[in-house]
Amino acid sequence: MTAIIDFLNNIFWGYILIYGLLGVGVFFTIRLGLIQFVHFGEMIRAIKGSRHSDQSGISPFQALCTSLASRVGTGNLAGVAVALYLGGAGAIFWMWMVALVGMATAYAESTLAQLYKVRDGKGQYRGGPAFYIAKGLKAPWAAVIFALALILSFGLVFNAVQANSIADAMEGAFGVPNIWVGVVVAVLAGIVIFGGLRSIARFAEMVVPLMAGIYVLMALYVIVVNITEVPGVLATIVRSAFGLEEAAGGVAGSVAAAMLNGIKRGLFSNEAGMGSAPNIAATATPMPHHPSSQGLVQALGVFIDTLVICTATAVMILLSGVLEPGSGVTGTQLTQQAMEAHIGPAGTYFIAVAIFFFAFTSIVGNYTYAENSLIYLGAGNTLGLTILRVAALGMVVWGAYEAVGTVFNAADASMGLMATINLIAIVLLSGTVAKLTKDYMAQRKSGEVPKFRGNDYPELREKIDTDIWR
Repeated sequence: MTAIIDFLNNIFWGYILIYGLLGVGVFFTIRLGLIQFVHFGEMIRAIKGSRHSDQSGISPFQALCTSLASRVGTGNLAGVAVALYLGGAGAIFWMWMVALVGMATAYAESTLAQLYKVRDGKGQYRGGPAFYIAKGLKAPWAAVIFALALILSFGLVFNAVQANSIADAMEGAFGVPNIWVGVVVAVLAGIVIFGGLRSIARFAEMVVPLMAGIYVLMALYVIVVNITEVPGVLATIVRSAFGLEEAAGGVAGSVAAAMLNGIKRGLFSNEAGMGSAPNIAATATPMPHHPSSQGLVQALGVFIDTLVICTATAVMILLSGVLEPGSGVTGTQLTQQAMEAHIGPAGTYFIAVAIFFFAFTSIVGNYTYAENSLIYLGAGNTLGLTILRVAALGMVVWGAYEAVGTVFNAADASMGLMATINLIAIVLLSGTVAKLTKDYMAQRKSGEVPKFRGNDYPELREKIDTDIWR
């Protein structure tokens, strides 16, 4: 079994997804007319006034915060440190590049999730890749595989991974036993999760902007204190990306190492194309009332995750001077040492607390994706949801004190499978995405508030919920 899982991971993450995610991002960037650059202002505009919701959906801002809750995790702290250690400063440049093209992918998948959404038994909007694969491509078998893979990876095992990161950080900084950390995290997560989707959305709306804001403010403080060194650090990032000077990391001067590690860590962090964020994007009441508006909101989420938060971590590490090739110090430990260099012993505690919030919100955000898939599978009744919630929280406790590599590798393989299915689906549905985008931008250009008009899309009449998109 271990050999099979390792083989699948090598195929998915060594070949298919590294090139597939990047290639699909470039494809949508070109097909949508450089949307993330030309219409970046429209993404900001979509966030303004995004507090509106109705009885069937959460607000676009809540959907953004919930997707960020999942995106912004330990990868933004430990993952960036690993990329720097293995690929040097140039890895950050390639992380930026993959995020920029990933914004177009994120836009496409969340736009489709909005278009093909439905109402569940309680009248709440639901949607995501499983829904647009089944309805848009008429491939319910692929949708079932996707939904099962998502529940396994995001709903169960990845929550154990996040809990393990929290427990290690708390034990290292405060000496709290791992098992008790797991129990406390599970109880706190249970309070949020058992409140349902709206409870999770309200929690994310309050906590995510606060935690991200404090972290970025700390990075700004470090930048201001070391302002004379910042231009040099930025120059090093760009020059190292092309091998123009020795990389400040484990593989000196290696452009290939910088590209590989930057791209991999960037993809893991922002999740663009994975098929995760569209699950929460579909539950929002879009404002304006057009599928593309929520796609624009979620594209901005990729920018915030990588271009803002990951960059904050990278700059703090590079300015600290603690990054040493071959030292063996990487991941969370490297980030903590960097923060200690800037603010003293309090740096270890700051990173431990940051990891707690980043990982805890990921647990909550990941659960919403699994719940959505469970509803697609027709098991979204009280019993089904209760079983999923108990299982997810049980994995939190288990993950806090146990780390079984084979299980975590199985989740990676599962995520690789769901991402591959999702990438194929959104490329096959790219014509619909392009038509929606052209329609939205044309209405905006003419001075109208964009609105989806079903009569303009006769080919979708039997595929979408016409009651939702009147």
